[in-house]
Amino acid sequence: MPFYKKIEIDSKTTTLVWKITETFSDLFQAVSLKDTSLARLEGMKSESHQNGFLAVRMLLQQAGYTDFDLFYDAFGKPHLKDGTRISISHSHDFSVLVLSDKNIGIDLELRRELVIKIARKFAAEEFVFQAEHDSTDFMRKLTVIWGVKEAVFKVRNEVGISFKDHVFVRPFEIEDKKTTALLDFNGVKQEFIVYFTEIESYTLVWLWETQE
Repeated sequence: MPFYKKIEIDSKTTTLVWKITETFSDLFQAVSLKDTSLARLEGMKSESHQNGFLAVRMLLQQAGYTDFDLFYDAFGKPHLKDGTRISISHSHDFSVLVLSDKNIGIDLELRRELVIKIARKFAAEEFVFQAEHDSTDFMRKLTVIWGVKEAVFKVRNEVGISFKDHVFVRPFEIEDKKTTALLDFNGVKQEFIVYFTEIESYTLVWLWETQE
């Protein structure tokens, strides 16, 4: 089975990556699902989304959990019954999750030129990154920025947050593999520690809130 990678971030924070090469049938037979998850799976129109959903359950099993340990709150944020923090992402051929004692978020994005075309919808001051870089490097940085903003939203999950107006990513180089971000929303400013890496043609971002 294609368990792809385990990234030990610190003693209590681990990222798990699954590369989806199995058929839907193979994945479905390898996991146990509670009724609500089965209904959710059956409601998905895309087989890619179904496979991503099932691959997340494979990762849960890899980490010693099952689908029965996972539940979602009213805002759609995932939780584990034992209180371990969890965040989940899926993109095309990969599913990922992160487990931690911290309030953590994760996002996985396929790198593609489209991110440049839509950048003005989610990035403002970050456009300084374009200077003195070719389009490929710009695309890689924009993909990190997009992933950071998605992950921040997964941590805070508050109605009204604008990626462009409320979440800001500080300058970085791809080689740094880390940066910081700021959420400035409703009079509250929250800093985040950000790490990122590239897996094949994908960009993986994870982050957590800094302590006050």
